[in-house]
Amino acid sequence: MAKLETVVETWPLAGRFTISRGSKTEARVVVAMIQDGEHAGRGECVPYARYGESLESVVAEIDAQRWTLERDPDRGALQRGMKPGAARNALDCALWDLEAKRTGRRVWDLASLPAPHALETAYTLSLGSVEEMGAAARAAAARPLLKLKLSGPGDFERVRAVREGAPQARLVVDANEAWTPAIFTELSPKLRELNVELIEQPLPAGADDELANLPHPVPVCADESCHDRASLAGLAKKYEAVNIKLDKAGGLTEALALAAAAREAGLAIMVGCMVGTSLSMAPALLVGQEARWVDLDGPLLLAKDRVPGLDYHGSLVSPPAAALWG
Repeated sequence: MAKLETVVETWPLAGRFTISRGSKTEARVVVAMIQDGEHAGRGECVPYARYGESLESVVAEIDAQRWTLERDPDRGALQRGMKPGAARNALDCALWDLEAKRTGRRVWDLASLPAPHALETAYTLSLGSVEEMGAAARAAAARPLLKLKLSGPGDFERVRAVREGAPQARLVVDANEAWTPAIFTELSPKLRELNVELIEQPLPAGADDELANLPHPVPVCADESCHDRASLAGLAKKYEAVNIKLDKAGGLTEALALAAAAREAGLAIMVGCMVGTSLSMAPALLVGQEARWVDLDGPLLLAKDRVPGLDYHGSLVSPPAAALWG
């Protein structure tokens, strides 16, 4: 019989990380490990209060599956028995890893996917003053893709300072639901002039219908408005892209299915992450193989990563070694 273990871990950040909803100085993650004989699979998730999750609630959700998983660690039953979210993500990724360890095959082979290659990830600039974000851009100017956290008032000045500090970088901006339709209408054409190539979740989820009636000088990406396939309906009328995160989708299984469904709906793909360790990023690298934008920089924001971790060379991140995951 298999054995399920759950551990809560705290990983200090290299500095303060700020978005429109608040700041933090550490990443707190939940790791699920499923041991079956001599083989063990691991998965990591990051509970997110925006979606009604906490460390305690996610651990409780995982523990509620103990009886089922310890008798039959089946990925299909997990999809049917749990709602999308961080808890299912940790278990789903642990089951993929367990199957890989049992069979001696890599997860991409098990999923009938091509062997993955290294990907170029965005590097996120935390929300700050115009001067702070300009300085951060100068320090990261060699990185090919920067993602800027924004909040509304002063955002154009922030983006302009980043563009001046990193004139060669591609830019993506993320408002984390902080804009109004008026701000979106005013800023979008100005951001196009600064060669911003994507605006992520400008309006609150559930209050974004007006995007269907507004011009999009810059393509717009759904993040908080897109979780799993059930949330795709109608998004193509409001957005040009979706940000797929395993913690929202509830694991690699649904994330791969969501990516396929989004492409069929004519939506471009961004793969993103919460702030976590390489164990969180490793499964998402498989979703990122066909993504237009990759944002898997979580370990780059930590003071230190787990060992073994993913191999980052600048902004280029390589597929995981089997010792880490999959």
